[in-house]
Amino acid sequence: MGSGAVFSVVVTFLIIFSLIPTTIRFLQEVGTKVFGTSWGPLFEPATFGLLPLIIGTMWVVIIAVIVAVPLGLAAAIYMSEYAAPTTRRIVKPVVEVLAGIPTVVLGLFGLYFVNPELVQKYWPIGEPTAYTALGAGLVTGILILPIVATISDDAMRSVPGGLREAAFALGSTRSEVATKVVVGASLSGIMAAVILAVSRAFGETTVALMVAGSYAQLTLNPGDAMQTMASFIGFAGIGDQPVDSTGYRTIFFVGSMLFTITWILNIIALKVIKRFREVYE
Repeated sequence: MGSGAVFSVVVTFLIIFSLIPTTIRFLQEVGTKVFGTSWGPLFEPATFGLLPLIIGTMWVVIIAVIVAVPLGLAAAIYMSEYAAPTTRRIVKPVVEVLAGIPTVVLGLFGLYFVNPELVQKYWPIGEPTAYTALGAGLVTGILILPIVATISDDAMRSVPGGLREAAFALGSTRSEVATKVVVGASLSGIMAAVILAVSRAFGETTVALMVAGSYAQLTLNPGDAMQTMASFIGFAGIGDQPVDSTGYRTIFFVGSMLFTITWILNIIALKVIKRFREVYE
């Protein structure tokens, strides 16, 4: 147990030390250009404004959360409070299978079905495009849904049955017990599931690259093609950037930004869990 914790800490510090030096050299070279509104570090003339990547990333994450949290929480409530044991033994593995689908398969699903058959046909704003942040968000929502559903279900099932029985004795309906008593008592676990799913959405690369595209443009229309921070790393990392060039350093810079965002989310998750944790004996 102790050696596993030490190994995790060592790996984390190694990641930090591998990112920081190159990131610092990049910032020393580029300076305040990273606050611009145009991102094209691999083209001539190169531009380094990070805002288009941030907007693209946020659109994908927000849409994914809108899809995954309500559906995942509803699935968790059903499995924990409504499903018969036999039904639960069938439904839960089916939900968990979604987590095992390769992201490249989900990317193909988004590229050849979600974008052309859903977004292009029914999204009313702008001109239809082959790549959309909306499609990437929908598919990413499917990707992170099992995280929300399974962890929330485990948190709900850890709530003592006595709380349910007391609520029923006071005249509560089944839906009131599920949504007000059980969800409230397991809120720390549910919030941890949501934050973990959000962290996963921030780091998703394949779906964003295949469905949202690799065109970093500053737009507020999710029906347009966009590029996320993670997909840029995947796109630039397989390119022919000379080592120690400015284009090469952008990979480390964007990676540092993603690492920082994930680190902040983990800190928030720990505070939320500590704030809402319920201890049952």
